Amino acid sequence: MDLFTLFILAVGLSMDAFAVSICKGLAMQKITIKKAGIVGLWFGGFQALMPVIGYLLGSTFKDKITAIDHWIAFILLAIIGANMIKEALSKEEEKEDASLKPKEMLVLAIATSIDALAVGITFSFLNVNILVAASFIGITTFILSALGVKIGNVFGTKYKSKAELTGGIILILLGVKILLEHLGILTI
Repeated sequence: MDLFTLFILAVGLSMDAFAVSICKGLAMQKITIKKAGIVGLWFGGFQALMPVIGYLLGSTFKDKITAIDHWIAFILLAIIGANMIKEALSKEEEKEDASLKPKEMLVLAIATSIDALAVGITFSFLNVNILVAASFIGITTFILSALGVKIGNVFGTKYKSKAELTGGIILILLGVKILLEHLGILTI
C-alpha cells in the first residue's frame, strides 16, 4: 500500500473520531491544549491499536481465505463506509457531553475505532507493514481529533455530518479500488 493510499485511509478512518471530537469541543465551555490532547490520545491510541489487533486476527485465517481476500476487504470497507454515510444522513441528535472521564472516553474510543479493527483484518491480506500503517493511522487520528475539539468549540456541529459522510465515501472508494486492483481491472 503506497503512502498516499494509506493517508487517505487514515483520514477516512479518523472521521468518526473527528466527528465525536467536534461534539466534545462543542460541549466544552473552554478548551485547552491538554483537553484537546487527551481526546486526541484516546482516539489516536485506539485507532492505532485496533488495526494491529485486526491484523493479528486476519493473519490467523489468511491461508484459508487468500482466494477471496479482496472481496472480504471490499465488503468490510463498503459496510463500514455505508454505516458512516447512514450516520451522517441520520437526523438523530447526539447528546453533547464535555466529560473526559476515562470510562466515557474508553467507550467512545472503542466505538470510533471498530472500523479500524476491520481494516486491520484487511491489512493482513494485503501484506501491509502493520506497525507503519497503525502508527500513521494513530497519528493522523490524534491530529484530526485534537483539531476537531477546537473546531467544535469554535464552529459547533456544522461539520460533523460532513466529516462522517466524507469518511464513509473514502472507505467505500478504497474498498472498490482494492477489489478492482485484485481483479486486474485497475493498475495503480
